[in-house]
Amino acid sequence: MGILNATPDSFYAGSRTQTELKLAERAQQIISEGGAIIDVGAYSTRPGAADVSAEEEWERLANALQVVRREAPEAILSVDTFRAEIARRSVETFGVSIINDISGGDADAQMFDTVAELRVPYVLMHCQGTPQTMQQAPSYKNVTAEVITDLSRKVRQLRQRGMRDVIIDPGFGFGKTLEHNYTLLRQLEDFRIFDLPLLVGVSRKSMITKPLDITAEDALNGTTALNAFALMKGTHILRVHDVKAAVEVVKLFERVKLKE
Repeated sequence: MGILNATPDSFYAGSRTQTELKLAERAQQIISEGGAIIDVGAYSTRPGAADVSAEEEWERLANALQVVRREAPEAILSVDTFRAEIARRSVETFGVSIINDISGGDADAQMFDTVAELRVPYVLMHCQGTPQTMQQAPSYKNVTAEVITDLSRKVRQLRQRGMRDVIIDPGFGFGKTLEHNYTLLRQLEDFRIFDLPLLVGVSRKSMITKPLDITAEDALNGTTALNAFALMKGTHILRVHDVKAAVEVVKLFERVKLKE
């Protein structure tokens, strides 16, 4: 899953694409480098990000989706939004295939009903708090158990609405300290209890930059290392900025599996 940010303020400056030319180039790059899914977001969810109105989010998103649909018609499109109405308009207007909700349904009470009605796969992510508050003082007694419990409750709610295509995302960096993130990564195989596809997004995040004392611009090598570890722990989808590097990791991982 390649990230396409139609935002001016995402945490990794190299991922910000707003002009039509930049959007087109990014969509083409994701596909040419072997990406299968393009995840389009128009609301920055970095810690402390400024709030953006639904109208502005849709304006950015509609512009980006129009370009991506034209430039990469074969791509599976995912939209990164926590707003049910944005999800609906994305699916009904542009035929988006996946809704990726960083709030796990907490930010909009209509989201579960909406995705169930739309019958599109839904990425259910765990987040403690909101992008504006999530890193102020995240606290858990047992982070893996609590994340699994929260996601289990929401999977049941989705199942009650007839949803079958649910993708689980532990939410690295969303309401977690550095220690929480690495505990989740070490215990990632525990998420197999869901028997659902597992998505991991650690690309260039602070759980890489802080221990290595580097910037997001220098975090590709660390991202690759953690992506390889995530695959070994049972991850099915890698959400990344650097598609070529991730595709290479997947190919080599599959080769190792063939030799077992």
